[in-house]
This record gives sequence, C-alpha cells and structure tokens, in this order.
Amino acid sequence: MVGMKSGDRGGCWRLMDETDGSGSRAIESEYVRKLHRHEPRENQCSSTLVKRIKAPVHLVWSLVRRFDQPQKYKPFISRCVVRGDLEIGSVREVNVKSGLPATTSTERLELLDDNEHILSVRIVGGDHRLKNYSSILSVHPESIDGRPGTLVIESFVVDVPEGNTKDETCFFVEALIKCNLKSLADVSERLAVQDRTEPIDL
Repeated sequence: MVGMKSGDRGGCWRLMDETDGSGSRAIESEYVRKLHRHEPRENQCSSTLVKRIKAPVHLVWSLVRRFDQPQKYKPFISRCVVRGDLEIGSVREVNVKSGLPATTSTERLELLDDNEHILSVRIVGGDHRLKNYSSILSVHPESIDGRPGTLVIESFVVDVPEGNTKDETCFFVEALIKCNLKSLADVSERLAVQDRTEPIDL
C-alpha cells in the first residue's frame, strides 16, 4: 500500500511508503491529480492511500458504491441506516463497533459516479472528533499478475483536533482507512475466487 500526504510543506504531496517498483507512480499521480482534489486549510490535514486488489473492478465497485451498506466491507461498522431514497445528498447514520473513540457517525453522500467509479462522502455529525471530514474513493481497472485487478485510491481532508498535530491526526485516519482497504481487498478477492470456481452450466 502506498500513501501520499499533504503536510506542512506548502501542501505538496509526499510519498509515505515505497512504491512496488513497477513504474505505476505516474499513473497513480495522474488519478490523484484529476479526481482527488482537496484544498486543506491551515488547521487541516490531508492524505491519499492506494491499494491494489486482485479482483475485477466491477466486483470491487459493487461493494464500494453501496453507501447504504458500508458494513459489507468496513469492519468497524456494525449498523447503517439511510434516510429516504439513496441519492446524492442522502444521509446515513452509522453505528461504530466498540473499541473506537466513537459510537455513531452521520455521513452525507456527496458523489456517486457509476461511470467513473467515484464515491465521495462527507461526515456531518456524530460523537467523534473528525470534524469537516471529507473523503473521495475511486477505483480503476488494472492488470495484476495477468488477471483483471483493481487500483483503489482513497483520499481525505479533516480538521486537526485541538491538542493534536497534523501527523497524529493523519496517522489515526490512515490507520482506519488501511483497515477498510485491507478488508475490501479480502472480501473482493474472496468473491473473485468464488466467481472463478463456480461450475459452468452447459
């Protein structure tokens, strides 16, 4: 997994981890430049994480796009209820599992693009310290080991809580996203194996 973070140095992107050496950094950077635009203010931090998944993009996107069922792959969510119809501007009430410094989160769907495979969510309430949190998640087709795979990019911007540093805040949010992306990979790859091993009806 690769992470790039906008920190104190004039908002420039910096690489947190080494790439895999495949020359894919330019492709990732182009996706980030086009789709993951955040303009963090002085009291905010922003970061971008990348994950490769050995499952076709349509399968990964089928999980990601379910704004009404994030618990399908997010391990820290126990329950989700969406108010009204599922559309841009819809709000969901999420219950968080014990062990985290929160029990609820209220989140609004900002963008759901089934053509470009982009999901954007903004946190608008809840008993946590993630104020003015906004995220963008995009998925892109990629060949991995000769099979259809998926490149997943997730970025966010959030206020730095009083008493915390930008690095501390980014580290906490990045840890949550890494867990979510690992779980997304696990679920997607398991489903992909099932698809490939199902008997063919003749």
